[in-house]
Amino acid sequence: YCYPLTVFDAHSRYVLACAGHASVEQYGALGEFGRLFHEYGLPRAIRTDNGVPFATQAICGLSRLSVWWVKLGIRHDRIEPGRPQQNGRHERVHRTLKAETARPPKRDMATQQTRFDAWQTEFNDVRPHEALGGAVPASVYVTSMRPMPATLPEPEYPAHFEARYVSRCGTFKFKRRQIFLSQTLSEEWIAFEEVADGVWSLHFYDVLLGRLDERDFKLRT
Repeated sequence: YCYPLTVFDAHSRYVLACAGHASVEQYGALGEFGRLFHEYGLPRAIRTDNGVPFATQAICGLSRLSVWWVKLGIRHDRIEPGRPQQNGRHERVHRTLKAETARPPKRDMATQQTRFDAWQTEFNDVRPHEALGGAVPASVYVTSMRPMPATLPEPEYPAHFEARYVSRCGTFKFKRRQIFLSQTLSEEWIAFEEVADGVWSLHFYDVLLGRLDERDFKLRT
């Protein structure tokens, strides 16, 4: 099997990556996005579907990949489940990619990647796009002004927030209770803000994870 990870700029239609992977596991995606962020800078937001490696069953659908994006100040814009039309431009790119590079598929991963690379160059630099007034994506695309930082920024919570450290097994202590959150957020700092008597909003960087009520100590998203 070959799972192509494709990343493109919705404004210019410029394809930043078309990389074949043997699976959809997160580590290949982490490496690919790391390369892209160093080369092209950080986007303000990334839109994806709800599949692996972008989302999981953890709180707020967070995955290791999306947690990393949050720490980099990138908003993860997930489409609604079962609504691929909300990412229609990307779906069209995928259909074109499959029709022009994988029918029939190549004999091995290296040969398939060579075909992907040639297709990406043609799509970006040669093929005019009607939505761009006949221009090619490479003539429209502009890299981000936000560089990839050398180190990940730590969360900066307001002084009235109560910060808690999530253990390696995904739990945290609050009001003498040990509460499970998610292993996806293990060894991260979260913070609580009291928004009503005994009701606390739970934050991870700028993401609202849910609310915790002291009456039953259940976290509601």
